[in-house]
Amino acid sequence: MVQQNAPQAAVAELQVLITRVFAARRELVFKAWSDRQQLMRWFAPNGCSIEFRTLDFRSGGAFHSCIRTPDGQECWCRGVYREIVQPERIVFTMAVANEQGDLVEPTAAGMDPDWPAETVVTVTFASVGDKTQLTLTQTVSESLAKRTGAHPSWIQMLDKLAAELPTSGTT
Repeated sequence: MVQQNAPQAAVAELQVLITRVFAARRELVFKAWSDRQQLMRWFAPNGCSIEFRTLDFRSGGAFHSCIRTPDGQECWCRGVYREIVQPERIVFTMAVANEQGDLVEPTAAGMDPDWPAETVVTVTFASVGDKTQLTLTQTVSESLAKRTGAHPSWIQMLDKLAAELPTSGTT
């Protein structure tokens, strides 16, 4: 039995895994990931803002965004929506980029030298009664994500999302 669990533990270390239950219907939670205006309210860590140069939410569509910190630092990225199954699943890439949208090495953008140039984020949405269980994975080790602040950033963003969503009792 230990041998069966060991590969699962090894796989878990290879990626970020966050699960969260929201007191809102699945369609509303999914829409918050697809609507530019909603994303601008929550898709950045506390104290930061986000700008979308492009946001084409469809399978094969792309985005180019910048998260700005309170002290003016910029973190540009671009990505492609690989899969969108409304309201069940979104899979997209996140690659380190510059203001023009060109891919850059993470170290050139001031990031940790161990951070990958590109990660894949998968977000699933499951109905749990009148609530939604969201599961997010990102193809970067959880320990690296915690060390660099990416993991706590996801937690902060999901907290902001929870505050933005209407509860399941409202329409």
